[in-house]
Amino acid sequence: MANEKTMTNAGARFSVPHPFLAMMGLYLGGFVGMYSETALNIALPQLSAAFGVDIAFTQWLVVGYMLVIGIAMPFSSLLTRWFPARSITIFALGAFLVGSLVSGFAANFWMALIGRAVQGLGTGLVLPVMFAMALEIMEPQKIGMAMGVNALVIMSAAAVGPTLAGVLVGAFSWRAIFFSFAAILVVALVFAIGWCPSPYAMSKPHVDGASVVTSILGFGGIVLGFGMSSLVGWGSVPVVASLAVGAVALIAYCYRQLHVEKPVINLRVFGIRGFRYGTLCIMLDFGMTLVVMYLLPQFYQSALLISVAFAGVVMLPGGIVNAFVSVVAGRIYDRIGARVPALVGFSLSIIGCILLLQTSSATPIAYVIGCHVLMMVGIPLAMSPCQTHALSSLPPELSTDGSAILNAIQQVFAAICTALATYFLSVGQASYYAGGGAQAPEAFVAGSHIGFVFALVLAVFALVFATRIAKASHSKAPSQAPAQAPQRNTALNGEGE
Repeated sequence: MANEKTMTNAGARFSVPHPFLAMMGLYLGGFVGMYSETALNIALPQLSAAFGVDIAFTQWLVVGYMLVIGIAMPFSSLLTRWFPARSITIFALGAFLVGSLVSGFAANFWMALIGRAVQGLGTGLVLPVMFAMALEIMEPQKIGMAMGVNALVIMSAAAVGPTLAGVLVGAFSWRAIFFSFAAILVVALVFAIGWCPSPYAMSKPHVDGASVVTSILGFGGIVLGFGMSSLVGWGSVPVVASLAVGAVALIAYCYRQLHVEKPVINLRVFGIRGFRYGTLCIMLDFGMTLVVMYLLPQFYQSALLISVAFAGVVMLPGGIVNAFVSVVAGRIYDRIGARVPALVGFSLSIIGCILLLQTSSATPIAYVIGCHVLMMVGIPLAMSPCQTHALSSLPPELSTDGSAILNAIQQVFAAICTALATYFLSVGQASYYAGGGAQAPEAFVAGSHIGFVFALVLAVFALVFATRIAKASHSKAPSQAPAQAPQRNTALNGEGE
């Protein structure tokens, strides 16, 4: 049975006969989750036409999805103490499957949005469980490689999503995107039912009602406010009210977690230096990924005037490079730690953003592909090592908290970045037309450039934080020997790494 401990995987916290087989349902679920997050970017014009709504409104199929993810993720750690991880995985995959079918058969925008919300619930539970599970069933000396595979799942899905979606929309229709989610999820459910383990003890702690309410209002309010900004403007009452409620609730939530006996999430993990800086780097790296993946598919169509199917094809080289680098980056971490690959990765991302700022409507497609490929070397080169560094810095009892926090912050920040990219895109286009320009492709270029500047700023900040990551001898220590866990526990009181 999947839950029986064996000695086959000696050294792991929870031994299973075939760790990668045990992870396969989560891998496929995580892949679909991130594929779903970027796939719709390329189909927004088609969805806008199909539902008869403004393209800025169809953006809610992306932002609304991330809104539910951001709300659900903080509870994943608590749920693993109440329910078996296997049951959570099966429920999450099943919910995602149902949501995909609802959106695929949607007769109107609102039905599609409801389906997206259900999909977000599935992703919000699958992603943190995937990262936490890898720490439990993989041998300590293989944690870097395991996190590299996790990063491969996430980053390749984010990069390949527009390609697969473009081909599906070109060959069939936008509905085929949602049905492709469903097809993969059926296979994921087979693996999860057959092999997914439940490595966590069911302690069933008290659930603090105030924490639940402030978490939903805090994370939900922030994402909702940023999402509405592109529709009604930053100064509108709904946006200001949502951001204000979200900010106040988030502060109250954090205060509550630090003062209750059994918090929903233990925020004291931020007292551990490795987790703190690793999380900041991941957050910025992922935000930069979503900005670039949001702008590039539309740039190909609206600035370079190529078809949606061909736009998907030209996104493929970057996706392939991304997949290769994600795997290699995990092995690099096992050898030299996180600091060097993070510094090199963010430096390459900065160069890629600068090169994208030189584009125009007359830029050769090959040049833009080259910029994309460079970005897809830099982003995953930093992502996997930073992720491994952050989670490996934690003692075993805090791994689920760390995974939930890391993934929740990632998704909330991604939703914010996507909303800001939409806003910057519209600002740049409006400025172009206000200045007397009349060419729609050049207007899109002007808007995209502001978005690329935003991505550049994220990359620069990430590079600065990467300089704070400990050198190899320290960053690798937590994953090399379980005996070092007590030493890492002291960091919760503000001591050491």
